[in-house]
Parts: sequence; C-alpha cells; structure tokens
Amino acid sequence: MKALRSMRLWLVWACLACAALHAFAPAPALAQGILGPATSADELAPPDYKQWEKTATRAEREIADRETDSVAYEAMRGYLVEWRDTFLRAQGINASRIASVRGQVDALGPAPAEGASEPDDIAQRRKELTGQLAELRAPVVSAEEAYQRADGLIREIDRVVRERQTQELLRLWPMPLNPANWPAAASETSTLAVDLWNEGATRFGSERARATARDNLPAILGLLVVGLLLIARGRALMERLTQTLQDQASARGRKVGSLLVSLGQIVAPVAGVVAVSHAITLSAMAGPRTTLVIEVLPAISFILYAAGWLAGRVFPKNGLQTSPLNLSEDRRREGRFHTAMFGVVMALDALRTVALPPARVGEAATSVMAFPFIVVAGLLLFRIGQLMLASVRNDLGDDEPSSFRNSVIDLLGRGAIAIGVIAPLLALPGYIAAATALVYPAGLTLGLIGVLFVLQTLVVDLYGLATRNEDGGRDALLPVLIGFLLALALVPLLALVWGARVADLTEIWARFREGYQVGSTRISPTSFLLLAIVFSIGYGITRLLQGALKSQILPKTRLDQGGRNAVVSGVGYLGIILAALVAVNSAGLDLSNLAIVAGALSVGIGFGLQNIVGNFVSGIILLIERPVSEGDWIEVGGVQGTVKSISVRSTRIQTFDRTDVIVPNQDLVAGQVTNWTRYNMTGRLIVPVGVAYGSDTRHVERVLREIAEAQPLAILNPPPSIVFMGFTQEFLSFEIRVILRDVNFSLSVRSDINHMIAKRFAEEGIGLTHIPRDIWPLPAAEPEVENGLTEEEIAALLVVEPPHRPQKDNVPKGTHAVDLHRQTEEEEDADGDGEADAEGASEGTGSTR
Repeated sequence: MKALRSMRLWLVWACLACAALHAFAPAPALAQGILGPATSADELAPPDYKQWEKTATRAEREIADRETDSVAYEAMRGYLVEWRDTFLRAQGINASRIASVRGQVDALGPAPAEGASEPDDIAQRRKELTGQLAELRAPVVSAEEAYQRADGLIREIDRVVRERQTQELLRLWPMPLNPANWPAAASETSTLAVDLWNEGATRFGSERARATARDNLPAILGLLVVGLLLIARGRALMERLTQTLQDQASARGRKVGSLLVSLGQIVAPVAGVVAVSHAITLSAMAGPRTTLVIEVLPAISFILYAAGWLAGRVFPKNGLQTSPLNLSEDRRREGRFHTAMFGVVMALDALRTVALPPARVGEAATSVMAFPFIVVAGLLLFRIGQLMLASVRNDLGDDEPSSFRNSVIDLLGRGAIAIGVIAPLLALPGYIAAATALVYPAGLTLGLIGVLFVLQTLVVDLYGLATRNEDGGRDALLPVLIGFLLALALVPLLALVWGARVADLTEIWARFREGYQVGSTRISPTSFLLLAIVFSIGYGITRLLQGALKSQILPKTRLDQGGRNAVVSGVGYLGIILAALVAVNSAGLDLSNLAIVAGALSVGIGFGLQNIVGNFVSGIILLIERPVSEGDWIEVGGVQGTVKSISVRSTRIQTFDRTDVIVPNQDLVAGQVTNWTRYNMTGRLIVPVGVAYGSDTRHVERVLREIAEAQPLAILNPPPSIVFMGFTQEFLSFEIRVILRDVNFSLSVRSDINHMIAKRFAEEGIGLTHIPRDIWPLPAAEPEVENGLTEEEIAALLVVEPPHRPQKDNVPKGTHAVDLHRQTEEEEDADGDGEADAEGASEGTGSTR
C-alpha cells in the first residue's frame, strides 16, 4: 500500500494546514461514550477518573495481546490522546487559587527550623494554609498522575506499531524471478480480467440495470462526451495556452498567469476522468471489483497528469522559462520523458495494488507483479539523477566553488542514482516491501522538491508584480523568507512520504505545544510567544521615548551634544532591561530555579568573554563620566579623528581620511587619550621656520611676530611667541607659537602663515635656506683612454668607490628642523574645512593645548 500514499498526500496536507489554525487552542474533549472522557461545561472540571480507569485497563490489555491488529491500536491510541489532552488541561485546575495560597504561605515567612518555634497564631495560620494548599493541589496531582499513565500507554502503542512496520519492511517475499511463482501472477491477472468481464456481462443482462441506464442515458451521454473531450483535448489546449503566455513573459503578470493557466493541464483531464467514472457509475453496469477500480481512477489520473505537469515546469520546453536545472534542450526533453514515465509507473502500480491487493492474490503473485514496476522506476530514477548531476557540472566552472543550491541538487542526484540501483537489487531476492519503500518515496521526494521550486518561483513573480519590478523579486528579502517557510512546511509531507504516520506528526506537535518542565515552571510555545510580544511592546516604547528625548526634550536643556547622547543611550539600555524583565514575568517564567546554573554559567562567561565584559563596563563608564563625547577630536593609540558614536562595546572614530576606526571602549578608559576639543576649541599651533645663516635674527623675530599677530584666528592674550630654537648645520631654527580660537582650522592657518613668510621674507630680503642633497649612487664617469693607457690601468680607472652616505641632519635637542616634504604635503592637502585643518594641527611638531 506504499504507492497509494501518494494519492492522499495533498488531502493529508490540507488537513494538517486546517489543524494548524487551532494549534494553540485547547483540544476539545470527546463526547460522552464508552472510551472517551466526559465533557463538561466547566473546561477545568475534574475528569471522570472512573471512565478513565476502564479505558486505561482496556488499553493495557490490548497492548499485552500481540494478536491485536494495527487498526485497533490506532483507534485506541486516538482515545488515549484525547484523555491525555484532558489531563493536561486539568493540571490548570485551581491555578489562580493555588498561586494565591502559596503567596499567603510565603508571606508568613520561612517555616521554623527543627526544634525552633514560632508564635501560635502564625503557626495555626500556616497549618490552615498548608491544608488548603494540599486540598487545592489534590486534583492537580491526580491529573498529573493520569497524564503520565496516558502518555506511557501511547508510547507503548507507538513502539509496538513501529516494531510491526520494521518487521513488515524486512520481510522476505517469494523471489520474483523464480519461474515457479509466475503462474500465480498470470492466473490472478487473468482472473481479474474475467471477473471484470463477467460483472459487466451480468449487469448488462440485468433488466433492472438496463432500466437504470435508460433512465440516466442523457446524463450518461453528456458526462461521457464532456469527459472524453477533456481527456483527449483538455491537456493539449491548456499546454498551448500556457506556451503562448510563456512566450510573452516580458509583459507584467504573464509569468504568473502562465503558471496558473498551466494548472489546467491537471484539472481538465482529471475532471474528464471524474466525469467518465461518474457516467459508468450511473449506468449501473459496474460490479463490485469494477466499482473498486472506477473509484480509484480519479486519484490515479491525478498522479499521471500531475507528473506530466511537473515535468513541464522543471524541464520546460521554452528555454526562457525559469528552470532549476541548467540543461540543454535535448537533456530537458529527456527529463520530461523520464519524469512523466515515472508518474505512469506510479499510477499503474497504484492501480495494481487496488485491483490486485496482496491479501487477495497472495505474496507470490504480488512479488512477481510488483518487480517490473520497481525495476522500471529504479531505471528512471537513475537517469533523472544523472541529469541533475549534469546540471551541476554545467553550472560549475574550473575552480568555481559549489553554491548551496548546486550542493543540494548534487546530493539529491547522487541519492536518486543510489536508490535507483539499490531498490531493484533489493527486489531481486524478494525484499519487495523494502524496495517499494525506497523507490516510490524517492520519486515523490523529487516531485515535492519540484513543487517547492514552482511555488518559490510563483512567490518571486508575485512580489515582482506587486512591486512593479520583475527582476527585483529575485534579490528581495521577503520572497526568500517566504520560500524558507515553504521549505519548512514541506518537512511534514516528506516525513509522510517516507513512512511516518500522521499520529507521529501529531505527537511531535503535541509535545511542542506542551512544552518542557523546568523546575516548577512549564515552558511552552505560548510562553515564548507572550514573552516575544511583551518584549516587542517594551522595546517599541523605549525607542519612542528615545526619539522624544532626542528631538523634543533634550534640545531645550543646557546639556551639550555629548550629554544628550549619553542620556539617550542610557534610557535605551534601561528600557531594554526593563522590557526583558517585564516580559519574563508576564510569561510566568520562574528563573529562580536556574540561579545556580546561571551563576556557574556567568563565571564561565566571565573568564571566556572578559574582554567583551570589560568593554561593556567601559562603555557605561564613558556614558556616565563622559571623558569623550560624540563630535570630539581625540587621539588614542596613534589614531586621530572625530568620535562618531559610542556603543556598548566599542567607539567609532572617523579619521581625517574619511575611514572609520573601531576602538574598544576599554582602550579609551584604561589607556591614554588626548582630547583636543573636550571643554573648549582653543589650541596651540607651532610652525617651524628655517632661516639662512647671516640673517638678522631680531629682524626675523619681528617679521614673524607681525605675521603671527595678523592671523584672524590668533589669540592676542596671551600673544603669539617667536622662539629662536638654535643652530643647525644648514639654517637658523625659529618657531612661531600661536594659540588659535578654533584648533580645527590649524591647517589653514599654517598654510596662511607659510604663504606670508614666503612673501614677507622676499620683501625684507631675508633668505630661506636651501639644503643641498647628494644623489646616491653617483653616476660613474666614462674613463678616457689617453696617452696609451694599458688595459690594467683602464680597468683600475673603471673601479668606482662607493660614495659616502649623506650625513643625517644633526638637530640639537630642543630644536626643530623644517621638513620641506612634509610642508609640501600639508600645503597640497589643505582644503579649508574644519576636519582637514584639525589633521594638520597634529602633524610635524603638532599642536598642544
């Protein structure tokens, strides 16, 4: 019956989707009956434990009886699941009252130690409250005990059913290639044909059947005409219409329209088969076995036509249509054929299972008849796997790494090839059930993944249609998230395909809904959902408060920009912490039970993440103490720039080269930091000047003082100072030291001063020194051959001794030499803005406060 599972997959998935709508709603109790729990108007009323005892006793007796069939096990399991849900709800009886009484007991304080005493009135009150608490807890304890018993019985039934499935899967059937088994298969096939013929002949000879056919003749003829027309022409018509829309895929919405119209390739012929089946039923000419075959024809036709439709979507005829595989036109044609043929094989095997069930025809005949279908299906899987591997090879270059998509396709292709080889080999000695459980689920898995691709393509096209951007949907986040959710929704279907029971899935979902018990607290998805909602609300309120403070309240105070940023950041941290605490409290999570674990974990985190913790604490110190604020020009660890933001772990500094440097907060707190603009913008600028020997030093000092005092940004109290620093080997060293009102403009001031120096020195006849530089190595002179020099003399002349390395400027301590190259770079970098000026102030000798 493995092949028949494909007929029910869509219906099962629809049922699961409908059940998900009530996922977090309490499960309804069964109606009053022999096995089900009694209903009550009060949902939290105590269950009928007498009825439960009868049900549990009967379940234990059936589990002990190994002759009980699987159908009875499944029925009993359903009753036990309902009882378990009832007991789970009953654990909430008197919940509010129990919490109130516990609060009263806690208010009395801890119970006295052994040998100690407390006041009589408090002791009496404690005794009364303890008795009330025990009385209120009695139904809860009973429900917990019954819940554990029901859960244990369910686990035992699941274990027995799995053992039977495993035994059936590994059972050895008669060998299909044994000629002794062939006559049984031929006999059963001929018997089926004879039975169908005899049933038709008997019905046709019945006057009553003929009368029924005559009465329904108009409806029969109409259904036959419509059905045969849809079967013969419906699919071809829809295919041509789909191809027409695909050729015009550049128009907006045509891709979506072509996909929706292509579904008619399934709907039209299946509707035709339904019409023909209903016509045969109305004719009253079908006997019991014929009726059984006719009833399953719509499902079988759905498998057949769905495989053909999916083949056209995964291996499209039109090369412009989106395809998951990178294949040539010939390979796509081959892929369409193999996929459609796999659907034909599945449909025929499903028809065989219904018309010739193993319980009726015997194991020998079933083994012989199932073997050819398994072999053909394995060959088709093998070829489809090869096409998938060919697509991966076409996508990859010589040294190009494989993408996640190609890795998945490669894995699926290799798996299909392996199953295509293993399944026939298993069926050869007689492991028919194991081979069937491999080959058909593998094909269905590839089909479901193909459907997933079609749905993801549809989501992308719909997004492009909604945003009026056909190509934008491929790189957008929303279609990717929806595609991921679709992939998750595919997991239950894949589990059903590979042999999982619906009861297994519902059991997993029930466990997920119940949550897990941690101490005295049960953590469930509902708790996490409530926690997420409350935290989101608190986080949103925090952000709104931060926005109001930043834009409306703080600008009207006397705080500077750094103080405002510190207040906004502190409110944000405090709001997030309060939102987390309120969310945890609202979800009912008792974290006291995790205190010891959290303490040990915090110690481990403290050792392992001590740098992160140190940076976090340093960030809080920076926000409170504020030695550095946003907008300050600082120097730390050889990096200079403007502070752009101070976060929890690090501070972002933008250098004068417009690059961002991330500095850990601990470096700003524990290390040495120079803040040029913390409390005021004034700063000292030092400009070194080199004058040629022989110049009048007093005259030079007077000219330099006039130049410094002429600067608009120079502060005259204290006045600029001109310092004769000393003598060097090449020039007389002077320095202009001037305090500026805004140190951020030091570069432009330096440039103006240098321009004025060049102009005034030229007017006053003061010479600027020129430092000669030797070029090393010196070019070798061409030897002159005169007066009949010998070859040895010429060779000796050609030997050039290495020149002496130029001596480095010997600058006396306390003086400064002029670096012409640095001055040239500074003049070229001058742009007049504040940040560039600030950069220049720190070059050379730099600026000091």
